[in-house]
Amino acid sequence: MAESRDSKALHWLDPENRGILPLDKFHLPRSLLKTVRGNKFNVTADADFAATIAACAQSRSNRPETWINKELERLFIELHQLGFAHSVETWKDGQLVGGLYGACMGGAFFGESMFSTETDASKVALVHLVARLRLGGFVLLDTQFITSHLSRFGASEIPRAEYHSLLADAVEVPARFNANPDLAALQAEITAMRIQEHRIVPD
Repeated sequence: MAESRDSKALHWLDPENRGILPLDKFHLPRSLLKTVRGNKFNVTADADFAATIAACAQSRSNRPETWINKELERLFIELHQLGFAHSVETWKDGQLVGGLYGACMGGAFFGESMFSTETDASKVALVHLVARLRLGGFVLLDTQFITSHLSRFGASEIPRAEYHSLLADAVEVPARFNANPDLAALQAEITAMRIQEHRIVPD
């Protein structure tokens, strides 16, 4: 990451505690499931990676500064072209209104950033990301840090050593990110998120 949009340097972070979002325990509130099923947004994956990372890098009223500098943006676009970085986009009336991007290695997906200009747009993108990861055989979703937004979905922090152990196992898993999975399978996976361990997740 970079210290600011105009920063020339990149930094590698390995925090004492790491944020992860367990794919098999993803919390999908009833209200959000209704939004996903209501087709308020058109959801795509890898349809416009460059526009998604550019939108994530924009300063906003609630986030005047960004850690995505131009060099990081360039490198991630190259990773995407090589098949190691992916995006999920949400569209409304033909306009990009939300999305997220990240990189993958084996069965690990490293979520980098998300943005939203419409209510629930980034949340819907996250639901679709998790569904694709689960269908593709991924076992680790690294969120780096924990926010109140991510905590709502079951994200938590784990110690560095535990994260390193999970990561070492995950990168050996032969997972595959499918930008265009079977629609019926995708919808079934999203529905399955609402039910975990034979119980409905409370809102």
